[in-house]
Amino acid sequence: MAFQGKKLINDPNDVVTEFIEGLVETYPGLQYLDGFPEVKVVLRADVSSAAYDKVAIISGGGSGHEPAHAGYVGEGMLTAAICGDVFASPPVDSILAGIRAVTGSMGCLLIVKNYTGDRLNFGLAAEQAKSEGYKVETVIVGDDCALPPPRGIAGRRGLAGTILVHKVAGAAAAAGLSLADVAAEAKCASEMVGTMGVALSVCTLPGQVTSDRLGPGKMELGLGIHGEPGAAMADIQPVDVVVSHVLNQILSPETNYVPITRGNRVVLMINGLGATPIMELMIASGKAVPKLQLEHGLAVDRVYTGSFMTSLDMAGFSISIMKADETILQRLDAATKAPYWPVGVDGNHPPAKIPVPMPPSRSTKSDEVKSV
Repeated sequence: MAFQGKKLINDPNDVVTEFIEGLVETYPGLQYLDGFPEVKVVLRADVSSAAYDKVAIISGGGSGHEPAHAGYVGEGMLTAAICGDVFASPPVDSILAGIRAVTGSMGCLLIVKNYTGDRLNFGLAAEQAKSEGYKVETVIVGDDCALPPPRGIAGRRGLAGTILVHKVAGAAAAAGLSLADVAAEAKCASEMVGTMGVALSVCTLPGQVTSDRLGPGKMELGLGIHGEPGAAMADIQPVDVVVSHVLNQILSPETNYVPITRGNRVVLMINGLGATPIMELMIASGKAVPKLQLEHGLAVDRVYTGSFMTSLDMAGFSISIMKADETILQRLDAATKAPYWPVGVDGNHPPAKIPVPMPPSRSTKSDEVKSV
């Protein structure tokens, strides 16, 4: 039986506006564009198009995936994020306003998830910006590994792997590379990453009823980030089994989603979908790393675990695997002020964690006690 979802909100129509207000109050380096709330653009407070001398990195899409994408605005990552309504592509006028606000002489790169509305609106905005004299390049990210060929009507969907592409592009831009070179690195990164998700519940849109599509004891495999149905439904299994299935799907040589083979170096992202406890995400990471090493013959160089691209209050996680080389690792490790990029993951991952030896007891021997 469907029931009204519980949310700590005000008017359901104002959730995106009020989210952005809270975000910019929390992080001094973020600001919204004049014209807010009609134009929902979050940008670096220290950047103005007139003086900006690096390639601007712009992304965005529907809201409901927080912290994506506005939480990744900051030096070394995104220059601006365009926020649509919940699960709705941002309008052309907002995207164009964001391009004008942060794009200087070096031009801008648009990083767009592979959804029809996003591709259409960002594409129209890019063409308009070019007609105004701006240099604009676009990279489409479709990292989904759930849909078998022909991979759906619109092709592979853009999922959490997009965040890794943001980081690579943002670091390349911060290093002073040209627009063509930044776009080339972002495109290469987008082709090196694959993602697949699993969910235990369907998300609830603000002000809407909760769907009961998933019955008790069931989970969904290969779903998108908008609550759309997955590729398959199955009985809930131990996370060991789920992780093995997802890794096998992403790395399957038959589907050839990503160019990863035995002996390659990879980075791993375990991404919570909004209502998954850190404990469960860490369990998944702890099981995924040895499986990648022992069963797939891969060297795991970095592990990112947390909620990076959510689906409102969905319970579940996605796994992203990206083929790594020294350039990609350098970009991922580069400093950034984006508030939701994880800190403390910028060192080489050891092949095996060895426990620290237990320190010896410091109890004093009785014969060392001197009598007065």
